[in-house]
Amino acid sequence: MSKQRVAEQVTDAVATYDSDFFEWTQQTAELIRQGRLTEADLEHVAEEIADMGKRDRREVRSRLRVLLVHLLKWQLQPLQRTSSWKATILEQRAQLALVLDDSPSLRRIPANELEVVYRSAVDRAIAETKLAPDVFPADCPFTIAEIVDHDFFPN
Repeated sequence: MSKQRVAEQVTDAVATYDSDFFEWTQQTAELIRQGRLTEADLEHVAEEIADMGKRDRREVRSRLRVLLVHLLKWQLQPLQRTSSWKATILEQRAQLALVLDDSPSLRRIPANELEVVYRSAVDRAIAETKLAPDVFPADCPFTIAEIVDHDFFPN
């Protein structure tokens, strides 16, 4: 195939990326399966792969945040505990475990980002509970092991 034709196909692939992402994914996957890498839109492939990693990191942080909000509510509002709170805690732990099992390198995220995620969780917990900010511990009162432990519930 001529260099001009390959360049035209790559240009077409880029246009498809912008106009019909699903079609682009299917065409690109097929080109890669066939080993026709020179015809594939590799720049966008690289972007999408990097974005997938960022998405998984965001999911870990998001699930950790929801988990921390509910653990804080559980700890600080014992008279208002509900089965819904418990179900949320258990579900977030289960979903977090699935993500971490699929991508073990993400296991460092909870420990590395606990401080930042905890501050965000406190903000959310304040909004949900209407408790005064000074009621919440300045530092996360739970270890990572406790946070992910299926049987751990504060108090």
